[in-house]
Amino acid sequence: MDQLLAELIGGNIVLLMLAVFIVVCIFAGVRIVPQSEKFVVERLGRLHSVLGPGINFIVPFLDRVRHQVSILERQLPASTQDAITSDNVLVQVETSVFYRIIEPEKTVYRIRDVDGAISTTVAGIVRSEIGRMELDQVQANRSTLIAAVREQVAQQVDDWGIEVTRAEILDVNLDQATRQAMLQQLNAERARRAQVTEAEGKKRAVELQADADLYAAEQESKARRVLADAEAYATGVVAEAIAQNGLEAAQYQVALKQVEALTKLGEGTGNQTVVLPANALDAFADAFKMLKGRGA
Repeated sequence: MDQLLAELIGGNIVLLMLAVFIVVCIFAGVRIVPQSEKFVVERLGRLHSVLGPGINFIVPFLDRVRHQVSILERQLPASTQDAITSDNVLVQVETSVFYRIIEPEKTVYRIRDVDGAISTTVAGIVRSEIGRMELDQVQANRSTLIAAVREQVAQQVDDWGIEVTRAEILDVNLDQATRQAMLQQLNAERARRAQVTEAEGKKRAVELQADADLYAAEQESKARRVLADAEAYATGVVAEAIAQNGLEAAQYQVALKQVEALTKLGEGTGNQTVVLPANALDAFADAFKMLKGRGA
């Protein structure tokens, strides 16, 4: 009886230990990977697989999750590096890079310090690109510089299983001496532009005055031309009348002019005594005779 009881107890212990072993194997073989991570699995010390988000199974005691790598986008701390432009100006460029790990099996086995490696790569590329530009181009073509840095960094870090999502040039600083020289140059350029503007204004004023004088001269010439045309027309009318009526028409016109002149002389203010020429009466008589002869 005692022997049977011992056998039963021993059998239960074995079953219990087997159940415990199975439970342990299940827990050891199941891996739940979060959405933001990937697990790198080694089998007997060598890379075996990469586990994606969700439930995954591995071989207990043979496979081991060696690395848990976050695949979230990361931002490198802003770094500043010195660079010299093609026109020999020293500038300090502040940069920042955003990246994420897309192939963790490359990242964990090919590079030890990812952030440091990317920072060094960015610094070298920035110095190379700025060395090809003048200072004015660096300030004006910042978007082109950013695009070039992002493209070259992406090519350099491709073997590390990294994707560069953004590269930013935060600031481009100059030393104090260079800033002072640029400020003096800017003030000189402003003064030059002011002088040019003033000179152009004076030139324009002279041109407008010349145009006004020319216009006035043209108008005066036109007025004289019209007056000359009128006098010529009047002379033509008188000549035509003389040609048609002979000497009588000419004498009639002269007589009328004399009468008009005498009338105006008598209309003057304060003139109480009128002096008439000797032939004034003859002028009146001739005018009346001609009027009578014309049937007036």
